[in-house]
Amino acid sequence: MTKITEQMTLAGRAIEVDSFDLIDTEAGSRAKYTDEEWPLVRRMIHASGDFDFNGLTEFHPNAVVSGVAAIRKGGTRIVADVEMICAGLSAPRLEYFGMTALRFIADPDVVERARAQGSTRAVQAMRKAHCEACLDGAIVGIGNAPTALLEVIRLVRAEGAKPSLIIGMPVGFVSAVESKDMLMTLEEVPWISVRGRKGGSTLVVAAIHALLALAQTGREENG
Repeated sequence: MTKITEQMTLAGRAIEVDSFDLIDTEAGSRAKYTDEEWPLVRRMIHASGDFDFNGLTEFHPNAVVSGVAAIRKGGTRIVADVEMICAGLSAPRLEYFGMTALRFIADPDVVERARAQGSTRAVQAMRKAHCEACLDGAIVGIGNAPTALLEVIRLVRAEGAKPSLIIGMPVGFVSAVESKDMLMTLEEVPWISVRGRKGGSTLVVAAIHALLALAQTGREENG
């Protein structure tokens, strides 16, 4: 039976399977990662063509378990920093689990508060998500804005926000490295991140799709 978390055509599935096999062959040692973590790293390599993510990707010990559990629960929100993540996620795959993807960065009230307070839209978007009780239990995906990641970390530590998982992979130069380094010190909430300047929304989408596939496999195996 075709899984909703896989490619929808036989040709597409064959290409994806062949790509994953090539990645497994060419990636070298995967000793850093568990059997549950490697599918996420592999899909990130597949999305980027960059084998550096075999090594740069870091996981909180409970990251995959927490992410899969949040998905299987059904109805879990994905809170993204930018529209690109929402657009990249497969609508049928989200629908299978009753999930929705939200972003607030373009909301007029977010833009106005950012201008009034001299902050970024990304910061205000995460504050709005928290105020509207969208962060608790959510999977937070940040691939573009380091200030969004820094704000989510602050919300967790200072205001008790409790996402199920933070996938923090902002790409860039200003505060990107620092925000990810700070995320990797977070103990209160599980996280997935990448070291250094590399990152991006495509990687966040790849990681979420890998989690969706793991969640469906587990659901079917458990009946």
